Amino acid sequence: MAQRCPDGEPVDEIYVCATLCCVLAAGFVTDTIGIHALFGAFVVGILVPKEGAFAGALVEKFVSSGLKTNVATIHGAQSWGLLVLVIVTACFGKIVGTVVVSLLCKMPFQEALAVGFLMNTKGLVELIVLNIGRDRKVLNEETFSILVLMAIFTTFITTPIVMAVYKPAKRESKTEYKHRTFERQDPSDQFRLLACFHSSRNIPGLINLIEASRGTEKRQGLCVYALHLMELSERPSAILMVHKARKNGLPFWNKIQQSDSSNQVVVAFEAFRQLSRVVIRPMTAISAIHGMHEDICESADRKRAAMIILPFHKHQRVDGTLETTRIEFRSVNRRVLERATCSVAILVDRGFGGSTHVAASNVSSSITMLFFGGKDDREALAYGARMAEHPGISLTVMRYVAGQNSPGEISTVDLNDGPDSSGISDGEYLAEFRKRIREDGSIKYEEKVVNNPVETAESIRGFSKCNLFLVGRSPEGPVAACLSAKIECSELGSVGNFLTSPEFVTSASVLVVQQYSTEKRSTPRHSTMSSGKVAELPAGEMEEGKMEV
Repeated sequence: MAQRCPDGEPVDEIYVCATLCCVLAAGFVTDTIGIHALFGAFVVGILVPKEGAFAGALVEKFVSSGLKTNVATIHGAQSWGLLVLVIVTACFGKIVGTVVVSLLCKMPFQEALAVGFLMNTKGLVELIVLNIGRDRKVLNEETFSILVLMAIFTTFITTPIVMAVYKPAKRESKTEYKHRTFERQDPSDQFRLLACFHSSRNIPGLINLIEASRGTEKRQGLCVYALHLMELSERPSAILMVHKARKNGLPFWNKIQQSDSSNQVVVAFEAFRQLSRVVIRPMTAISAIHGMHEDICESADRKRAAMIILPFHKHQRVDGTLETTRIEFRSVNRRVLERATCSVAILVDRGFGGSTHVAASNVSSSITMLFFGGKDDREALAYGARMAEHPGISLTVMRYVAGQNSPGEISTVDLNDGPDSSGISDGEYLAEFRKRIREDGSIKYEEKVVNNPVETAESIRGFSKCNLFLVGRSPEGPVAACLSAKIECSELGSVGNFLTSPEFVTSASVLVVQQYSTEKRSTPRHSTMSSGKVAELPAGEMEEGKMEV
């Protein structure tokens, strides 16, 4: 373009427009990689020839540092050595000075080094000052070029070095994160819950569950992070909500529109926080359905949660049957169960505590914990023991044991089952549990010997009038294995499927608990029973939503 613009003739406007397009493209690229868009324009300014009518027209229209910088003025070993000396001096003064002061303030070294490089970044003010110095003849062409290149170099190295030095995700992963489960040595430690919900329909049952989980005032209490899961769609309204959340720093907090659903969510949890002694913090996650589980797992890990509570993908209709809300929510729950680094519970809400928040003084609920064996059942039992501390809650623990004279449908098992991978046996855990609850009248412990699945089902139906069932997702032992002939939702396990099946008539909600484990869990299996035999099929062989038995 410079060659097509001879001296003494006007410059075609198409060349000016093309140059501006190059400047915008370069600015977009630098902004994308984390550098100010100005420096992309600066690079284009360096590439433009400094002699001729084309450069003169651009300078006349758009004066910038890039066009004024002539790298050719830096020549010879002395000039290039001076450039290196200026860069080293500038970096040394800012970086070393900042790091020393940060270390004196007891800041970690990696964070101090990152702050030092951030302080070393040059911006618009430096370039403006250099331009003024050049225009006032305080700086000659060589000095001006050296200082501009120094500013550009120190700015360009900031992003890659800070990304290499400061990695908060890696630093957080190294932080000691002990309490990933409810089953722990010292139950007096603070419990942290990440309670997730999709809409206001999930809030009453969730708040009543939180109220039941708060324990006694003697302990350090319960800290709840209420995470509102919002789907990010391609509609403009969703995009605007994202920008609003980033701008204001609060989830959809719009003072002009006080009637939106998000404000109602915040107000509901804020009112509950003031009425109870629970530390509750509302949060909002806006993401696509396929990535929603990542936000849940990362939030739980960042907040050091001991358990994630998820809403079931079905809700109760007026006639008592469960109707699918959105099938995509089921995929979110299953991915969270697979990837969470803490315990996970799925709440099948049938109106636990009613349609409104029940005050602490008016709470009167009966909870039944069905214990078959295994770490998931122990986790559910630990959670139930925590809930039983509430003065308005009574807990019944029913342990099912295979009988000695079963006709082959259920094989016999010793009462003191052997230890699992955690080194704890069910017998030892239950013995310690019974020792702790001897003087607690709100907890009732029973053992039931069953010889076939029919006896087990009939016994469970005897507790259908309770308010909440607590079960483990993957109970161990032959009694649980033969309980359900049909597993429609693998995320609920065999017992959870039985409690949510149409054949089991109850108004009680169900909380299915999975304990965190470092070991990879086996794939849930679908089973059918015929003549006392169990035929197992891998869950992956059945198409989701089209499971038939």
